[in-house]
Amino acid sequence: MYQAVRARLRALVCGKRAARRDAGMVTSEYAVGIVAAVAFAVVLYKVITSGAVGAELQGIVEEALNARM
Repeated sequence: MYQAVRARLRALVCGKRAARRDAGMVTSEYAVGIVAAVAFAVVLYKVITSGAVGAELQGIVEEALNARM
């Protein structure tokens, strides 16, 4: 049992299997980043399309269009 554990640790630390495991972590990091970006976009969309924020944005745009230079 001890020899099997030792051989497995040696393979993970020194072998090619450790490099393959690291390569997969990059893909999962991209996936988490994409999910977080989509969640942020959904929350931002909900805030922007709400009634109060929409009315404020419309007021700002109308004020800017009516401004005289």
